[in-house]
Amino acid sequence: MLTGRSVMLCGGMASLAIGLVYDLLGRYPRRAGDPEDVDAEYEPEATVRVLEGALRRLGHRPVRIGNPHDLLARIARQGAPGLPGIDAVLNIAEGFGGRNREAWAPVLLEMAGVPTLGSDALTLSVTLDKAWACRVVAAAGVPVPAQAVLGSGEEAEKVDLPRPFPLFVKPRWEGTAKGIGPASRVADRAALAREVGRIVRDYTQPALVEPFLEGPEYTVTVVGNDPPRVLPVLQRALEVTTGIGLHALERHRAPVGGWRHGLPGNFDDELEAGLARLARIAYEALECRDFARADFRLDRAGRPWFLEMNPLPTFAPDGSFGILAELEGVPLEDLLARILADALRRLGLP
Repeated sequence: MLTGRSVMLCGGMASLAIGLVYDLLGRYPRRAGDPEDVDAEYEPEATVRVLEGALRRLGHRPVRIGNPHDLLARIARQGAPGLPGIDAVLNIAEGFGGRNREAWAPVLLEMAGVPTLGSDALTLSVTLDKAWACRVVAAAGVPVPAQAVLGSGEEAEKVDLPRPFPLFVKPRWEGTAKGIGPASRVADRAALAREVGRIVRDYTQPALVEPFLEGPEYTVTVVGNDPPRVLPVLQRALEVTTGIGLHALERHRAPVGGWRHGLPGNFDDELEAGLARLARIAYEALECRDFARADFRLDRAGRPWFLEMNPLPTFAPDGSFGILAELEGVPLEDLLARILADALRRLGLP
């Protein structure tokens, strides 16, 4: 699967040119009416640098390609399948707009015949659509909360609700807690109609309505293939007053006294093993590859419910991978190098 154009020998191993496709914070083409968090999923420069460092640790040469539009232009200039000088591509680009935006780069790379690290286009589209993702993992036996997909505030005033209030309202196909704020937890029909209307208006997509689960929240990172392996489970801090994840509220104006965080519940080996098992089932059901992160929340009785799968998790130093590297006592670049090495082996590359 090597192109033969860029391979060099480094210490007896083949040194590859690995392209990087990404969207950087501050580069989103803002349009009139876009919400403030429209580019929340985009990465800081530090993410690209740490991935470059991980690839260099493997003896490979990172090549910055840019965003999916830069990739498209580069392929068009080539005029034939392939990317001269590039042996494989690591894609972390989010795109913008509709629910297929995360699939832009993988589709282009598939058309060009370029091996790609990470999940393919279909998995990225299905997982971005939270309603579809929940149907897939539910069929595999993973508990998912009851849901309603609503297309207007008027519809919210009369539809049969999935459960009694309180309910939780979020965009159907967004990530990084986009569209979620202090008012996302709703206690009556009027609040539900307002939040659904806001989501539909500001994010140009249906709203997803679920029961508000009042227990702790966890994120589970899964890496590798055949079989995938689960890294230590991390608990997310919740805001004490609202019960909403603190990571979702920090970009909003805080009340007097600030947001207060807490870590409710008891986290033990049995719970971690159960979450790991469910995350692995969901990862395989959605046919994720190489790396992904699953989010779960517990109800009052301590039962875990699947919320979403993110096969484009942030690799930023202050994100979950940074925390996992710190727990393991290794530099983040070393942890990512191991994950990327497994991905290259899946592709048949050294």
